[in-house]
Amino acid sequence: MRLYPGKVDTIAAEIITTLTQASDIEVSDGNEAQLDCAAVLKEYIRVDKELTERAKDILEIRGLPYSHLGRTKRQLAEQKEFGLGEDGLSWIANQMLEAFMSSRHIDEVFAEDAILRRKIKDICKKHMMVDEAIDQEVRDRIKNLEEGTSAWDIEYGKVLDQVKGKHGVKD
Repeated sequence: MRLYPGKVDTIAAEIITTLTQASDIEVSDGNEAQLDCAAVLKEYIRVDKELTERAKDILEIRGLPYSHLGRTKRQLAEQKEFGLGEDGLSWIANQMLEAFMSSRHIDEVFAEDAILRRKIKDICKKHMMVDEAIDQEVRDRIKNLEEGTSAWDIEYGKVLDQVKGKHGVKD
């Protein structure tokens, strides 16, 4: 699962719309409330990129192979109390609730935290699961090539860029 910058505004709008229509929250200014949500999502992306870069630096300094990137990034995330993957959804939901409580644009929060967390996670997950669908679409387009070959890798990258552009999820 991955949160793409191109999806931030869509997710923020859906969260505010969904929670408002369900009478879970009351907003004074919907656009500003969406900006508050978007700020949380953008912070998640920023910290995620920062952790990736720090993990790459550590691998380079220690002379470790690239295959250690995930493990190193997870260790850095744990130190920062930052969630990755499924835990990332919890981190986003918790930060979003804090933003709701401190936002001048959200007048009232009626629903319980657990209900809000679940709804926020569901919306985010729906938009973040696009990775699997994109990967499958790319694989379907290049199924004539043998996976693992350099030709497959090159073509996968090209088609991946095309498909991401089509779905509006460019990095």
